[in-house]
Amino acid sequence: MKKIAIITARGGSKRIPRKNIKEFCGKPILAYSIEAAVNAGIFDAVMVSTDDEEIANVARQYGAEVPFFRSGETSGDFATTNDVLLEVLSEYEGRGERFDLGCCIYPTAPFVTAEKLTDAVKQLSESDADTLIPVVSFSYPPQRALVIKEGRLVFEYPQYLDSRSQDLEPHYHDVGQFYVFRTEAFRRNHKLMVGNILPLVVSEMEIQDIDNETDWEIAEMKYRLMTGNRKDIQ
Repeated sequence: MKKIAIITARGGSKRIPRKNIKEFCGKPILAYSIEAAVNAGIFDAVMVSTDDEEIANVARQYGAEVPFFRSGETSGDFATTNDVLLEVLSEYEGRGERFDLGCCIYPTAPFVTAEKLTDAVKQLSESDADTLIPVVSFSYPPQRALVIKEGRLVFEYPQYLDSRSQDLEPHYHDVGQFYVFRTEAFRRNHKLMVGNILPLVVSEMEIQDIDNETDWEIAEMKYRLMTGNRKDIQ
């Protein structure tokens, strides 16, 4: 079974300029995703899909391949991860290379480790699922959600008004770090989040959305806690 790790890292980040190669705890944040994939030792190819020469140079420095650059269609603000993956797989196929299993890793995912990737690939390979997605449970039950209507707070789901939190079914959301998928099913569906999906439940300490500078600082603190390097935590 041939496997490819595809790290998606375009150059046009708006909210945090040059986000994908900004320094995170001592090295470009992109390096963590590359090193996790390379150190896993399970992929026949570890590549970065980018439209940016500087990102490509950083990617090569940390051990990834950049065999081609993105097209204009997949470099814009409205291109989806699905679009990028389909383009990458098609480009490889045009060069005579086909992969059975893919792993899409985001470039701002420093909590991803080689061990986590290895475990995820093993779980998907041994299952009948099309895709494996890491998820985390919501910290507060969505069934107890409040909404504002005509200036007043009301329960969105009043049937759960008197329910105890611990009695409600846990709900989960995608952590936005990586996806492992069978390429045949992905080509058929053109989407990752459809079909037969296997969950990989992770803890809240291993995730952090990074959409602004405050998120970035929180992520660095979490990373230092996770790795045992607490000296810079204020």
